[in-house]
Amino acid sequence: QVQFVESGGGLVQPGGSLRLSCAVSGGIFSIFGMGWYRQAPGKARELVAGITSSASTNYADSVKGRFTISRDNAKNTLYLQMNSLKPEDTAVYYCSAQLGNVHYWGQGTQITVSS
Repeated sequence: QVQFVESGGGLVQPGGSLRLSCAVSGGIFSIFGMGWYRQAPGKARELVAGITSSASTNYADSVKGRFTISRDNAKNTLYLQMNSLKPEDTAVYYCSAQLGNVHYWGQGTQITVSS
């Protein structure tokens, strides 16, 4: 059973920064493809950023240059550094681990960008 502990969400003003963390247990973290997804009210869940087991990264166009995904295999932890936050970044953010065609999901953490 893969389990997640997500942290770092909250309320931030436009232009501010937040760092999300996702500690993973119950699997071999280093072999998982990992990602951060988000879902805003009334919208479908979308990929924000992904990182492979070999640390290759990809980003949604909407966050390129503002968000950075990283992983620490020694700590079994995934990170998302979010800078220059915009109101449209408001959503529930989910940590995800993927092995083959199987996705495992965290419980989600709310990010609200508002003045």
